[in-house]
Amino acid sequence: MKDMRMSDQPDVIYTWTDEAPMLATHSLLPIVEGFTRAAGVSVGTADISLAHRILAAFDLADDDLAALGALTQSPTTTIIKLPNISASLPQLKAAIRELQARGVDLPDYPDSVVTQADREVRARYDAVKGSAVNPVLREGNSDRRAPGAVKAYVRSHPHAMGAWSPESKTRVATMSAGDFRHNERSVVVPEAGTLQIRLVPSDGSGVQVLRDSLPVTAGEVIDATYMSAAALDSFLAGAMAAAKDDDVLLSVHLKATMMKVSDPLIFGHAVRAALPNTFAVYGEALAAAGLRAEDGLGSILDGLGAMADGEAIRASIDADLAAGPHLNMVDSDRGITNLHVPSDVIIDASMPAMIRNGGKLWNADGDKADTLAVIPDSSYAGVYEAVIEDCKEHGALDPRTMGTVPNVGLMARRAEEYGSHDKTFAIPTAGRVEVVVVDGAGAQPGTVLLSHDVEAGDIWRACQTQDGPIRDWVHLAVTRARATGAPAVFWLDPERGHDRVIAELVERYLAQEDTEGLDIRVLDPVAAARLSLERARRGEDTISVTGNVLRDYNTDLFPILEVGTSAKMLSVVPLMNGGGLYETGAGGSAPKHVRQLLEENYLRWDSLGEFLALAEALRHVCQVSGNARAEVLADALDAATTTLLEENRSPARRLGKIDNRGSHAWLALYWARELAEQSADAELEARFAPVAEALGAANEAIQAELLAVQGRPVDIGGYYRPEKAETDAVMRPSAALNRIIDAL
Repeated sequence: MKDMRMSDQPDVIYTWTDEAPMLATHSLLPIVEGFTRAAGVSVGTADISLAHRILAAFDLADDDLAALGALTQSPTTTIIKLPNISASLPQLKAAIRELQARGVDLPDYPDSVVTQADREVRARYDAVKGSAVNPVLREGNSDRRAPGAVKAYVRSHPHAMGAWSPESKTRVATMSAGDFRHNERSVVVPEAGTLQIRLVPSDGSGVQVLRDSLPVTAGEVIDATYMSAAALDSFLAGAMAAAKDDDVLLSVHLKATMMKVSDPLIFGHAVRAALPNTFAVYGEALAAAGLRAEDGLGSILDGLGAMADGEAIRASIDADLAAGPHLNMVDSDRGITNLHVPSDVIIDASMPAMIRNGGKLWNADGDKADTLAVIPDSSYAGVYEAVIEDCKEHGALDPRTMGTVPNVGLMARRAEEYGSHDKTFAIPTAGRVEVVVVDGAGAQPGTVLLSHDVEAGDIWRACQTQDGPIRDWVHLAVTRARATGAPAVFWLDPERGHDRVIAELVERYLAQEDTEGLDIRVLDPVAAARLSLERARRGEDTISVTGNVLRDYNTDLFPILEVGTSAKMLSVVPLMNGGGLYETGAGGSAPKHVRQLLEENYLRWDSLGEFLALAEALRHVCQVSGNARAEVLADALDAATTTLLEENRSPARRLGKIDNRGSHAWLALYWARELAEQSADAELEARFAPVAEALGAANEAIQAELLAVQGRPVDIGGYYRPEKAETDAVMRPSAALNRIIDAL
């Protein structure tokens, strides 16, 4: 891996991440480096993997993420960002154990904080958990869409869609009161300043400072809300009973990775709701053994062997599960339920997959069944219910004819919920949480801007959204509406405090834009979803303009229905200072792909997102550096990608067929041919003519070498921090291909 240094900034910075995307990089990056080198485009790397971030947190490695974050402020920066692990606590602990087993001197994660040293260690680890990467790099708003070549391919090669029945029992269960949506309050801070978050206990004991210093900028939107633990428990108990009464699966859909404080806590409530007698009788014993509901049923079961009454607890768990509803299975063959691991079921991937599957998930026998989809917070649950209702009425969407729903997402500078981790708290005692002015902010010190009366166990959070990103988001929406001619719909809920404030700002900033001839609307999310579905069924396109979390949900929901996977989307993030960040799809399926590689030496991961992102990144390099050859490379790559799709050279699903490595070999051949046949740059034409000839002549041998290694287990020396030499050997097994690429 090359070092990435700000003083010697490469034209393109390619990120090393985790799991399947990381494995694919071992195969694809040498090809990218060879082709770009020939055009005078430099490619560097930055390691933002979970393991590297852990090492950097303890000064055992350079902090590539921080350095990359600094580079987002430069107009010449061009970053290709692959999916990375947004670590849940179990994933974080597993990565720590792997590094420790390899001799790295790291402390254990402290489950309880007793000393100041414990507090400091936990703070370092907690900074690595959850959505630690995206808030640092996303210094711009998101423009995400299905490229024309991908849409055309899907229309002629449609993916399977499960049939929907009007009698389907599948539905969404969500809270009607007491959740984040219903308790939200929002204000605009007129001036820069500093706020503090504090808890004033009801018992008259001393004020507890939850967040000592919260800097704010002029015009910033500040929100506060909470989820009532009592309301949550009541809702979950009702959902468990309803699923059993309706004889449907119960599935819980959260995002315990990105929402690294709130959603693991909600997940823990769901585990306890599924095991009511077990926690009533053995809850204290489990807590004393360090077995937490927040870490999942799997973690509890794994730890019972060390407990004196472990077998009695296991029997109690079995009895609770037998008495409750059938659970959705993540892996029926291995008995892994929806409640085993908090990071196994991620809402933005799991809900669209269920909808694509005819509203069905999997039971313990591996059969499909209707489900009660439990989404506790109602902020966005109505969107999924609207899609389910539409499919019950009209049947499955048809990828051969449906329109597209691209997205313009507000996410710059830690906007909205995904920037709330350091302002989210499990309330320790009943009282009142207040957001108070320390200085500035257009108010006298001590002024309470927002407050909530809370009980012990409630989950309280604050969010920030700066004015500059909101203005940029509105402008980007107008730009995309004019470029496409499609309506742009802002998805804003008048029942949410935050959305009411944002809607006022949207109207103000739209008045400053040239919107003549454009169709721009503001609708609540359910109405917006219904409109988008109605238009999509007519083959019409509709731009969804959303906040940060709904951006993430929509950019999985509609692509999974339209093109089969969100990994085939083009995600462009124009950085606010002029640079470019190009994201490459979704990594929700990455763990399954890694397991298949280790067991069968077969990697199903599709790198199409990287191909699309690289082409756009090269165009940005041309724009900021004046290197016209970068654009020639980009045009040739786009043409090669189109050919790859048309010739069906993407990874297949089973052994004996083309996998990720074979797809890369085909891309190299098609890319070289396009460069050899173009006439815009004679030197590149001459440089790649023999490369194309060599790849063509060796293609049969290359593909044979790639197929020959399939079907046997492989060892790459680790999951979170695999050995480079071993991984290179696995991911570059074709000597014929390597000779040609390395010669570049």
